[in-house]
Amino acid sequence: MESESDTGTGYVQSLARGLLVIRAFNEANPEMTLSEVARATDLSRAAARRFLHTLVHLGYVWTDGRVFALTPRVLELGFSYLSSVSLPEIAQPHLEQLVSEVHESASVSVLDGTDVVYVARVPTSRIMAVSINIGTRFPAYATSMGRVVLADLPEEKLHAHLDQVDLAPLGPHTITTRADLVEELARIREQGWALVDQELEAGLRSIAAPIRDRYGRVVAAANISSHASRTTLEAARDDLLPPLLETTRRIAADLAVSPQSRAVVR
Repeated sequence: MESESDTGTGYVQSLARGLLVIRAFNEANPEMTLSEVARATDLSRAAARRFLHTLVHLGYVWTDGRVFALTPRVLELGFSYLSSVSLPEIAQPHLEQLVSEVHESASVSVLDGTDVVYVARVPTSRIMAVSINIGTRFPAYATSMGRVVLADLPEEKLHAHLDQVDLAPLGPHTITTRADLVEELARIREQGWALVDQELEAGLRSIAAPIRDRYGRVVAAANISSHASRTTLEAARDDLLPPLLETTRRIAADLAVSPQSRAVVR
């Protein structure tokens, strides 16, 4: 019988732990032994073995008897999300048009826990140390898109969110104090867009604007990212912001009339 935690009678702990095992595999750890999975998930070897063998049986994990790795079937889990909401499909052509105009990479992301998750993207050149793909996650507090979404949260939800975050310095200019971040979010809320200068990574500048649903709630954000060596802060505001705002306006308009439109639960 599946056990339940004290988070509530509707919480199935075994399901949560199974998902934890899947999420333990990443770019740094594409293959792991049983012991490594147990350490990464803080599960006992016996529990990790049960979850891994179940995932192997279901086809989500492969093993040669010593190491384990995810199979392409896990993509079905992400596809279920992408096919159930219209935002990525709606945003993609608008991002393509934006990129053709500004000649810089553009993306759309949503807030998931303390991270932003990329759901649509049109790259031009690689400007980060890590590649960005659909499903890539970054801490929301240090990203322009994350800050746009955080700025729209009610005060109670915002402070609950910040209670879970370690404001670690990720780049040379990262905001690392709660007071400064709250002040910056207030500025973003007032002006309607966010500009981040080398806070997530050295050399990376990004400007973002909100995407609102039919009720005016911020459900996602779009950004343009560029290398600091070719885009000054003034150029980001003067040259990149106007087409970005127009793009988010068009995405929001299409999202509002889509029969499949739904708000992103925060």
